[in-house]
Amino acid sequence: MKMLTMKRFFKVSAVALAAGFAWQAQAADEAALIKQGEYLSRLGDCMACHSLPNKPAYSGGLAIDSDLGTIYSTNITPDKTHGIGNYSEQQFSDAVRKGVLPDGRHLYPAMPYPDYAKISDEDMHALYTYFMKGVQPSAEQPPETDLSFPFNQRWGMLFWNWVFTTDTPFKPIGGASAEVNRGAYIVESLGHCGSCHTPRGLGMNEKALDSGEDNFLSGGSLNHWDVPSLRGVPRWSEQEIVDYLQTGRNDKAAVGGEMTSVVEHSSSHMTDADLKAVAAYLKFLGGNPALPARNEQAAQATEAKLTAAKNLSEGERLYIDNCGACHFVSGKGAPGIFPELDQATIVNADDPTGLIHTVLAGAQQPSTAKAPSTLAMPGFAARLSDEEVAALTTFIRQGWSNHAGAVTKEQVAEVRKSLQHKE
Repeated sequence: MKMLTMKRFFKVSAVALAAGFAWQAQAADEAALIKQGEYLSRLGDCMACHSLPNKPAYSGGLAIDSDLGTIYSTNITPDKTHGIGNYSEQQFSDAVRKGVLPDGRHLYPAMPYPDYAKISDEDMHALYTYFMKGVQPSAEQPPETDLSFPFNQRWGMLFWNWVFTTDTPFKPIGGASAEVNRGAYIVESLGHCGSCHTPRGLGMNEKALDSGEDNFLSGGSLNHWDVPSLRGVPRWSEQEIVDYLQTGRNDKAAVGGEMTSVVEHSSSHMTDADLKAVAAYLKFLGGNPALPARNEQAAQATEAKLTAAKNLSEGERLYIDNCGACHFVSGKGAPGIFPELDQATIVNADDPTGLIHTVLAGAQQPSTAKAPSTLAMPGFAARLSDEEVAALTTFIRQGWSNHAGAVTKEQVAEVRKSLQHKE
């Protein structure tokens, strides 16, 4: 009798032990999946749009200015009343990849679902696991998006989606390396780089969704800021692309505008391998004509005149007084600290809004793991008049090797007005 009892005891113990090991393995697998999903959410830059300072992560409420009006980001925490806690995995996937909510309502493409459509099933599963089990629920209720007619008729997005989106999965580039294809997958899907860097059509649609078309990542416009082409990035090396995405700065440029939050919340959290893959892919694309060579004679003439500080125009005088200490008479700045002005994309853009905005409001680089210091440029809105900013930016756009058009005081006044509206 005792022998039978002992056998039963060992049998039950063995079953319990096996069950315990299985539970631990399952818990470890789930923890790894949550960690993977968290990383993928960084690649997708979900934090930047669905979070506000001093509010719970992913609780929404960010006001997104668009040509349709102001769109507010939603609560995507697993709260069952105010968030997505009741979503099945399929409903989550449909919202992310198709822009369709469980109740059949359509999202606006401020949510970059045309790009997210290429997210793989495996990555979608990891994202769903993270948002359901790795994010704290929040009962925050963001403002409702309330656009004017006819844009408030969300059912119309059904036809927009039919014309301008695709459910074609990501296709690796034939003949390209595994590294280039990893970069292509990140850029074309989770990274949704095309949503800003690809030109838009009359329907406010991205004109291309992948590298199979020449105008993909060929540049665009966002809130009147010229967005540069990423095809080939001819002025930067692969390492300079990595540095910029990882730290918000490199030896030629510093981050500004919308890219500031991209670096802060997304690209600075990427692995070195993924950053190198993105850089390799952008260099692989090519397709843009080479930038004109630096005009050494013109650059030296500007530098010599600023150094002599005689017979200066108003723009040249304002530059020495306000900008020269950091960007120097050469316009070359300090590598990794103060960006170049000579041949800079923001300086030579067709639309000077970005440069005017930076002069008026200033700029601050984000603090990242590889570059924790936050370098800031002060704004000069309170110090310079519209006429002075116009003269200063005109000089910058036409000094050294730069070759952009003049800036008017009316253009400055318009940007100043938009900044005051946001205060």
